Amino acid sequence: MIVHTSLWHTIKARNYTTHTLRVKHEISNSTIQRRKKKYACLTKTLLGIVCRILDCTVYDIAEYVPEERK
Repeated sequence: MIVHTSLWHTIKARNYTTHTLRVKHEISNSTIQRRKKKYACLTKTLLGIVCRILDCTVYDIAEYVPEERK
């Protein structure tokens, strides 16, 4: 599973808010909400837009965590 806990830390470290991402950079509210609720998000959105805006790498906003097998 891909988790985006580090996304929120990176946003704060760059002095951004989700409001700034939505208004100034036209990131849709649904994209922000999908990240908060841990739903899937297109790689294009993560890499092409968010990393460019925050001037970071994918490692600054996402991390792979293996799911427990039952």
